[in-house]
Amino acid sequence: MDYKVRYREWLDSSIIEEEVKNELKEISDDKEIEDRFYKELEFGTGGLRGIIGFGSNRMNIYTIGKATQGFAEYINNEYKDRNTSVAIAYDSRNMSKEFAKATALTLCGNGIKVFLFESLEPTPVLSFAVRHLECIGGIVITASHNPKQYNGYKVYGPDGGQVTDNDAANILKFVNEIESFDRIKTMDEKEALEKGYLNYIGEDVIKAYIDAVKESTIRKELVKEKAKDLKIIYTPIHGSGNIPVRRVLRELGYENVSVVKEQELPDGNFPTAPYPNPEDPKVFKMALEMAKTSEPDIIFGTDPDCDRIGVVVKNSLGEYKVLTGNQTGMLLTQYILSSLKERNELPDNGVIVKTIVTTESAKNITKSFDIELINVLTGFKYIGEKMTEFEKDNSKKYLFGFEESYGYLAGNHARDKDAVVAAMLIAEMTLYYKEKGMSLYDALIALYEEYGYFLETLVSFELTGKEGQEKIAKCIERLRETDFEELNGVKLSLKEDYKLSIQKDLVNKIQNTIDLPKSNVLKFIFEDESWFVVRPSGTEPKMKLYVAVKGSSIKDSENKINEFKASLTKLIEDNLN
Repeated sequence: MDYKVRYREWLDSSIIEEEVKNELKEISDDKEIEDRFYKELEFGTGGLRGIIGFGSNRMNIYTIGKATQGFAEYINNEYKDRNTSVAIAYDSRNMSKEFAKATALTLCGNGIKVFLFESLEPTPVLSFAVRHLECIGGIVITASHNPKQYNGYKVYGPDGGQVTDNDAANILKFVNEIESFDRIKTMDEKEALEKGYLNYIGEDVIKAYIDAVKESTIRKELVKEKAKDLKIIYTPIHGSGNIPVRRVLRELGYENVSVVKEQELPDGNFPTAPYPNPEDPKVFKMALEMAKTSEPDIIFGTDPDCDRIGVVVKNSLGEYKVLTGNQTGMLLTQYILSSLKERNELPDNGVIVKTIVTTESAKNITKSFDIELINVLTGFKYIGEKMTEFEKDNSKKYLFGFEESYGYLAGNHARDKDAVVAAMLIAEMTLYYKEKGMSLYDALIALYEEYGYFLETLVSFELTGKEGQEKIAKCIERLRETDFEELNGVKLSLKEDYKLSIQKDLVNKIQNTIDLPKSNVLKFIFEDESWFVVRPSGTEPKMKLYVAVKGSSIKDSENKINEFKASLTKLIEDNLN
């Protein structure tokens, strides 16, 4: 549908409020109208996500209502013979609470029972609640780590994991059938409460979640005896992690936890961190100021919906360094496996799960413990999907899953990345190494020396609007069709195309099938173990370039990755033009 037709439909609708229509009429820039209306918001790796505002390509009560009506009709069609209920959570973002309430009342209007959290809660708490309350699905209103102008809507299945490709596509069919806003049903809050459709989630569910998280503590004796000796600085970056992270740590005996006061309280405008992402070192500026006097053993921060965590450690020169998501994942993988082995608790069928863009150092680590490593597509929902498979057939024992974008999960209480359990394990791991006279940075260097100096980085190419999306699609297609044998004098050994499900082995001149869902992703692997991946972001107007190398030392790997990144950036820019 042409954007002008969608724009006119909004202006002519009897459902759209007059003040919204007036705001739309005042837009004089045709490009702005096109960007607001050239498409409907779609489910990506993180669900529905967009800029808050009015238009079919924006987050507002109308697009939320349409998505919810479609989801409700999907539920009532798919689960017609079952009692259906949905859990809903929301974070600290602007409009999150309002969107959550509107979502709940639309589900109630469709005869679906809703469990709505009384106040903001992390995404992993929602994942837990779906499982704990035996719901048919879940929704969390969040845009994760995006800037303040964004919000989003993530849909979860009965297993507590984000819906994966088939279910998302089926839900989208129902959403797309909602052609008019007057199809959206709703119910008054008072009526919903009286009829038992709307139910507020209280302390009992939250306590059950906290207890489940604490069960993932590995060295319980160490934590019980020594937790009080660990000095921690924590920042929730104006998000939902403040209460649950501090509660878990406090209940385990971590008494010496200092919180960055300026970033403690929820605030959707993120006044101290315009980009509230723990991947960005700037969010730790205030924590590092505190560290000058308190000299903590560890610093960490969680994003607005508390599913990602960033870690800051002091290196051998006394300088604080923000670890990459891959480095924290390496450390946790090694710590979990070595601790379980030491305690004779390492199962024969244990498995670690990571995404295809995450560090290959995990392969070396898991191999040393004779533990299987499984790769999945980008997006933690695919890790959650594997966990559910293992649970159904009891074939493997899930031990840990992680992705390079600062997401980690230990335990079976949830099916999404969980910065609460990650914070707890990072504190425990830091305490363990402290007792051995080592910092977490020392532990990282020991890992590099044992398994190789792996180094990874991410380059994002931001291309907004319809024109930007078209450029991204064309660039990836050009790379798909281009054959090159080497780069910077290093031979290409494997080319993996996840859209065509083909792996080309250029050394042995054979072709293999990739047994993963189809996705518009390309991965190029070279003979020196360096590699790169290109893919469109599922949640932002960006194309992402993942770059990885393996060196003989920190300096060598840094030099390699800088040279490799420069060559690849030029390659991408040439294909974008």
